[in-house]
Amino acid sequence: MSPILTPEQAAAVTPAATDPALIRNFSIIAHIDHGKSTLADRMLQATGVVAPRDMRAQYLDRMDIERERGITIKSQAVRMPWGAPGPDGAIRPYALNMIDTPGHVDFSYEVNRSLAACEGAVLLVDAAQGIQAQTLANLYMAIEGDLAIIPVLNKIDLPAAEPERHADEIAALIGCGPADILKVSGKTGAGVPELLDRIVEAVPAPVGDPAGPTRAMIFDSVYDTYRGVVTYVRVVDGALKPRERIEMLSTTAVHDLLEIGVISPEPSPTGGLGAGEVGYLITGVKDVRQSKVGDTVTSAAAPAAEPLAGYQEPKPMVFSGLFPVDGSDFPVLRDALDKLKLNDAALTYEPETSVALGFGFRCGYLGLLHLEIIRERLEREFNLDIISTAPSVVYRVTTEDRAVHTVTNPSEYPEGKILDVQEPVVRATILTPSEFVGTVMELCQSRRGTMQGMDYLSETRVEMHYVLPLAEIVFDFFDALKSRTRGYASLDYEMDGEQSADLVKVDILLNGEKVDAFSAIVHKDAAYSYGLKLTKRLKELIPRQQFEVPVQAAIGSRIIARETIRALRKDMLAKCYGGDISRKRKLLEKQKEGKKRMKAIGSVDVPQEAFIAALGADNPTGKDGK
Repeated sequence: MSPILTPEQAAAVTPAATDPALIRNFSIIAHIDHGKSTLADRMLQATGVVAPRDMRAQYLDRMDIERERGITIKSQAVRMPWGAPGPDGAIRPYALNMIDTPGHVDFSYEVNRSLAACEGAVLLVDAAQGIQAQTLANLYMAIEGDLAIIPVLNKIDLPAAEPERHADEIAALIGCGPADILKVSGKTGAGVPELLDRIVEAVPAPVGDPAGPTRAMIFDSVYDTYRGVVTYVRVVDGALKPRERIEMLSTTAVHDLLEIGVISPEPSPTGGLGAGEVGYLITGVKDVRQSKVGDTVTSAAAPAAEPLAGYQEPKPMVFSGLFPVDGSDFPVLRDALDKLKLNDAALTYEPETSVALGFGFRCGYLGLLHLEIIRERLEREFNLDIISTAPSVVYRVTTEDRAVHTVTNPSEYPEGKILDVQEPVVRATILTPSEFVGTVMELCQSRRGTMQGMDYLSETRVEMHYVLPLAEIVFDFFDALKSRTRGYASLDYEMDGEQSADLVKVDILLNGEKVDAFSAIVHKDAAYSYGLKLTKRLKELIPRQQFEVPVQAAIGSRIIARETIRALRKDMLAKCYGGDISRKRKLLEKQKEGKKRMKAIGSVDVPQEAFIAALGADNPTGKDGK
């Protein structure tokens, strides 16, 4: 076991003095719940950067929503000193820059950016569960980035752990021997010092030109209410010093560098950042658009000629409208989305209007969990009450005149005869115990899936490959998969182009008027069940009016489902007792005429609660109506 550095040695690991040969940049990648954040906690303790009295579980998960849900949403960078034998055998002070990454497929863009700032990756696998779908996805991402892979089995202290069996699986996957796989426990800290030694030994030192023009890559940024934009960078060439003027190459904006430092694990100002180092910059900038993730930071005095490669822009997979319940909150929502966009580069949005909901934004997300997190952060951090419309994906619709329309919202669906509709499809990888193969195949076929192949990873675990329409998996596919396999199956997916599909637009009419917020694009075979389900739900949610209100579902001009909300009716005959029947008939006819006239000119009052209840439910889009 390597000794923890003395305070004097740890102090020697300063950015101005650190030799690039003594720096190691690495990420921890794994499937959800395989123990990344817990292992990061033990590393912080083993290196002594967090005092025992300050230690808490999930130390690097800063947001309340992360701590409540027990998931990592934002990747976090932290610098740790560690003493390990150098090439000459003497103990040398190394600086380890660790980036803890999310595990959920919706946040794989965060992982992608984090890996680009590293030379190595710790591949963490739960010793009880083994390799999962997202483990494979993150591994392939790391291999594409040419990173050194350190395979590690975590949770070896669990009674259900089978480290030998899962070590064989990992060894077969990455081509190493089972003896090369480290065994650690994020809970007890067993094996963590050996892992830190292996990181020093296996991860290469960063390569850069310390004397060249300064180039630093922005891999993340956050908005601080008091200090403005805090930018996280990885310095590739040259060095950055406090108080120098820096330039952003993409925007050519010039700023004064007010503060520069490292996260260890709290922000610590230092004398600068050298080649290969990871740290943060504060320029006092309040405009969130001036610190773009993937941009190159250089010195304004001697700027670099070529920017760094940057990152591939994330493509939104799911779209949903966000509207404030109180229309006067629209400017607050716009500012809130501006700030979240800085913190979450995968979020896209543009203004839109709805007849029913007023002014809002059409937002693009990487998945349904991403949508849920954004909505919850807007409500918590900015005190906004929000209605979100039913999620939809991007379709390409070709009309009879050969014009091609891009449809992100059902209200954009063109009228008239449709020649072809192209919907996005994904290539899904499902890992499941072999006993559930039939169940998974049945589920995928009900969601219009096409099987591409099946591989047995071991006697009890199967890897299945399917091509599925994206619209079929963004709603409740993951929940259905988990419930049908008792929680043992795992899912990962990536975009795989488009396919032609038999889709139609279902409109909801109230008193003959279309309500755009309730429109949806669904498969033709599911249209009737969707219309029937939503009309029944709206009949229960919309309060009775002074006149009868028909609630109809229609495809074009053809009505496919109808429910009727009965009118509120005053007892006109209360004062009539006995006497001539013609008087009663006259009163009822008079009431009938009044109701008819009111229906012709009256508008249906749909309360906000009805929108929230109808749009918040899992609306069916699949062929099986689920």
